[in-house]
Amino acid sequence: MKINTDYIKAYITDFVYRLRDIRFAGQVLFVIIVLLISWSGVKAINMNYNLQKQIATAKQENLIQTLQNNNLQLQNEYYNSNQYLELQVRLNFGLAAPGEQEILVPKSVALYYAPKLNTNLTAPRKINEPTFQKDIQSWVNFFLHRS
Repeated sequence: MKINTDYIKAYITDFVYRLRDIRFAGQVLFVIIVLLISWSGVKAINMNYNLQKQIATAKQENLIQTLQNNNLQLQNEYYNSNQYLELQVRLNFGLAAPGEQEILVPKSVALYYAPKLNTNLTAPRKINEPTFQKDIQSWVNFFLHRS
């Protein structure tokens, strides 16, 4: 495939001769200015969009950090409360409040009144399984020929 260079040279020389006309040169200059302004506007819009994304991300991170700080403050208040101290004393040291009596129940009596555990070794039943998960499991069972 041969490129016709004479046609390209003629087109370029015609364009250069047309630039001698002040009206044509003004139109070309106007188009160039409009393209440059449009391009800088697009760049400014893109930069503003990116900055807005960064601001939104920073605000979300700030909110998350504030919530975590509030959570830690509430935990600290709980750890300093008398209720927490009483629970820890009961659990770790086996102490009771004044006036309380400790009752020791033999293991055999405790096990007699405890509910019987299901010793069936079948797979545990899934409680409150989402519908979509049941549907997926049904399809898997169907394709793998499970009953």
